Amino acid sequence: MNELISIELDDCKDKMSKAVAHTESELTKIRAGKASPSMLDGISVDYYGSATPLSQVANINTTDARTIVIQPWEKSLINAIEKSITDANLGINPQNDGIVIRLNVPPLTEERRRDLVKKVKEETEKGRIGVRNIRKDVNESIKKLKNDGASEDEIKTAEGEVQKLTDAFIVKVDKLAELKEKDIMTV
Repeated sequence: MNELISIELDDCKDKMSKAVAHTESELTKIRAGKASPSMLDGISVDYYGSATPLSQVANINTTDARTIVIQPWEKSLINAIEKSITDANLGINPQNDGIVIRLNVPPLTEERRRDLVKKVKEETEKGRIGVRNIRKDVNESIKKLKNDGASEDEIKTAEGEVQKLTDAFIVKVDKLAELKEKDIMTV
């Protein structure tokens, strides 16, 4: 097979892996009823005028399956952290005792579980679309290799390989979604 096509296929595999990893990280932000520091990954705090990730201004730990404890490194940040958590609309009310912030993660209701499953399906679809967009871009760049001496047969074979990669990575995204849905629906 043409060396340029091999490079494109490797690049395709790499990009699709990153798309799956991104989908996985988005799915971890969806809470499944258990307290997890990763639930707070997308939250930024106003730290001296710049938006800084919460994990860079405080210690975040879980004391048990239902409680997250946030201990700011500077006491002056406690109100800003509390406001950021409230604004993030996680469905959790922060409790501030002046030293630490406690988040009690309530058990999920059946309705909330269904909403979260819908959110999982949305993120999964974004992941599939990401993989398909990569397929489209790689196929276009493979077709352009015809000008660089790649034969029609090599291009057809490469497109087949890209489709196989696409199918494999979409299956990975679907497996992630299936696991997350099972995790959410388990009472």
